[in-house]
Amino acid sequence: MDRVLTLVAAPGSAALTAERVDAVRRALDHLGAEGDRPRWLAPGEACDLAFAGLAPEQAEGAARAALGDAPVDVLAQIAGPDRRKALLVADMDSTIVTSETLDDLAAHAGLRDAIAAITTRAMNGELDFAEALRERVRRLAGLPEAALAETWADTRLTPGARALVATMKAHGARCLLVSGGFRYFTGRVVDRCGFDAHVSNDVVIADGRLTGAVVEPVRDRRAKLETLVAEAGRLRLPLARTLAVGDGANDVPMLQAAGLGVAFHPRPAVAAEVRAAVRHGDLTALLYAQGYARDAFVEPEDPAP
Repeated sequence: MDRVLTLVAAPGSAALTAERVDAVRRALDHLGAEGDRPRWLAPGEACDLAFAGLAPEQAEGAARAALGDAPVDVLAQIAGPDRRKALLVADMDSTIVTSETLDDLAAHAGLRDAIAAITTRAMNGELDFAEALRERVRRLAGLPEAALAETWADTRLTPGARALVATMKAHGARCLLVSGGFRYFTGRVVDRCGFDAHVSNDVVIADGRLTGAVVEPVRDRRAKLETLVAEAGRLRLPLARTLAVGDGANDVPMLQAAGLGVAFHPRPAVAAEVRAAVRHGDLTALLYAQGYARDAFVEPEDPAP
């Protein structure tokens, strides 16, 4: 069997029943795939189905049809030694953390709705990311620097973020956080999650207040892709050994270039451009996609907010 289909249910949903797995197996058999018995990665939550004779896209389509509206994610890929990745490049906002930190920061200036509307359009690919960032920061001119700390205090990690990074690092992977957001937040996420390094933007602060300017050059979609490719080159890794995850339009190039590019709870415009997506699971779905069983996860002892 040279290919593998991974089924991952929403945590706690118990949606991945033996009956549903059997329905997927029958759907693969109907298309002439040579399938194997399921390998359970976590009872009721995740399993692998090895198969041959179908393209990954065909297997995913058959599985989704068999599952109907069950909250189960489907990821098919080539099996083999490249399945476990040696480099992770992750977006921050709405990926490693649950919110858009710039929108949360704008709330301290009474501008959440106005800024969030621009964010949504930029993440959907309707606006140039760099210009949209400059415009949003321009509107925050005069905001006290203390608002950054207040925003961070309310920022929460996405479930599974720390386990994803800790497990991959325990198996020798390098993990980078690459964000169009601000260094103030990415630095703190690095400390909470254990990322090896971070690349992000920064705001100009003078006399304890935001000036409304961004430190140039703006790190945008090109910077994310360049970081993935450069780091893989530095580590002498083929791109097949890389994993990228993000949710917005500025993540699409790196998701398309990575060996496994996963759109995490993606915006519609992103889902249309990237084959692999996690719509129901948390970030541990990326570990299941690499073949890690639940009992192999590394769970940090000190939970972060």
